[in-house]
Amino acid sequence: MKSYCLNIASYIISFESPEQGPELFSSQRFKNYLCTDEDPDLKIIIHSAPYKIPDNAKRVFHAPLVEERDKMLIKTNDNFWSIYYDGSEIFIKTVFPYSDKEKEAVVKLSLSTAEWDIYITGENHVLDPFEYPLDGLILYYLTVKSGDIMIHASGVNHSGYGFLFSGISGKGKSTMAGLWKENGAEIIHDDRLIIRKMSDTWQMFNTPIYNDEVPKGSVLTHIYLIEHGTENKLVRLRESEAVSNVLANCIQQNWDPEIIKGLISNLSDICSYIPVFRLSFLPDSSITDFLPGNE
Repeated sequence: MKSYCLNIASYIISFESPEQGPELFSSQRFKNYLCTDEDPDLKIIIHSAPYKIPDNAKRVFHAPLVEERDKMLIKTNDNFWSIYYDGSEIFIKTVFPYSDKEKEAVVKLSLSTAEWDIYITGENHVLDPFEYPLDGLILYYLTVKSGDIMIHASGVNHSGYGFLFSGISGKGKSTMAGLWKENGAEIIHDDRLIIRKMSDTWQMFNTPIYNDEVPKGSVLTHIYLIEHGTENKLVRLRESEAVSNVLANCIQQNWDPEIIKGLISNLSDICSYIPVFRLSFLPDSSITDFLPGNE
């Protein structure tokens, strides 16, 4: 096919190939996010061609490939993806470490426009334009463009409460999601969420990481910064302390002061409406009786 749309976190993302361009397909991971909306929030044009990043563009960020093995983070490749900046334009250069074909891509985007381009080189007569890591990179810059937030967190909805549990790897995000699932809660996601302000409420949405996921969302009522403990214990965080602690778990790149300023402003807005707590918890069912009601 030459075009299709995805609905992720209530963003409508359209992928289109020029008349002489490659055929496109959507991977299994996104099959439940396909939609027919003709008024996209973002249009991405896919080119099967090389793209030369302008000589005056400055590389402002570089990410090696880091993988988790036996609960340890190990750098497995120096060459993964990089960010280049030239005035109002951002360029993302990446390889595809888990592809069965050798190829690379350049994403050309601007935070002031709703049409971006992806140039992919290699064996690419038929392309998945949202192949890892393009999916996460595009979604991140779409949240930046839209004034929204991507965060390492699990989220659940239980009896009308929308709980977000945030923390670095090993702090208990997946454990917490599993405990609430056993208690009958709807699991929004166990690893990565997008937070958006919609209709005067803050909403959290899942992002597709696993196969066969379906779009999910919930109103957000509480934010918990979690860690395993010897008892269930809450401490309320306020104002700058709440903002700085939530900020530490947001997906971010620190090369652009305006992007950082926007993120802090959005978090200040969230933390002025949504209560934020530091939560130590026992990894058993007692936590589902402890929350809510102890704030």
